[in-house]
Amino acid sequence: MIPLLLLPGMMCDARLFGPQIDAFSHQMPVMCAPIGGHETMTEIAAEVLAHAPPRFALAGLSMGGIVAMEMVRQAPDRVDRLALLDTNPLAELDQVKARRTPQIAAAHAGRLRQVMRDEMKPNYLTDGPNRGAILDLCMAMAMDLGPQVFVRQSIALRDRPDQTDTLRGYDRPALVLCGRDDGLCPVARHELMHDFLPNSTLEVIECAGHLPTLENPVDTNAALARWLEES
Repeated sequence: MIPLLLLPGMMCDARLFGPQIDAFSHQMPVMCAPIGGHETMTEIAAEVLAHAPPRFALAGLSMGGIVAMEMVRQAPDRVDRLALLDTNPLAELDQVKARRTPQIAAAHAGRLRQVMRDEMKPNYLTDGPNRGAILDLCMAMAMDLGPQVFVRQSIALRDRPDQTDTLRGYDRPALVLCGRDDGLCPVARHELMHDFLPNSTLEVIECAGHLPTLENPVDTNAALARWLEES
């Protein structure tokens, strides 16, 4: 099978996809690319493409999904199939942009942990038995990546382009997936992406918020398996 390339969300690394790596790495090559090295989506996507296999299945969650859409825009023929998880194809709203400036300033001032704890992490997850452990993992990933990655990713997200035309032009098998309780990227946003993508399936994962890969890996993996098997 072709390789599976995973793109994590903001301030996350391969640990975001731990259950997926465990589930699929015995079937195909599975890799997770870092997305924290540049301040524009164009540069981030170009760097991932420069190190990616010639052709691959591409799955991105949240910011990773935004990078995935830019990769499709730059090199659609290399993306054999596309999975967009808990993400957003639209340019950033002005009110969200306005919140970036104090967050960036706080990260520069050494208060990254506070930013993650008070402003970002509470929006991630639904209530569930593993919520505390997953929040702890999110904090560990963020602190390991550090403030400079936070700043670069914040700028890239703030200045990102609209990708609706990219989605309309991509006709390979596509999966649009989100947690039922995702407050950052709600179900309606995924219904919109499903409408844009001509060959897509929409999957809404119950008992999950913004990180269904960790909150409900069983159902998420089942949806990904169906997508990987599409011809």
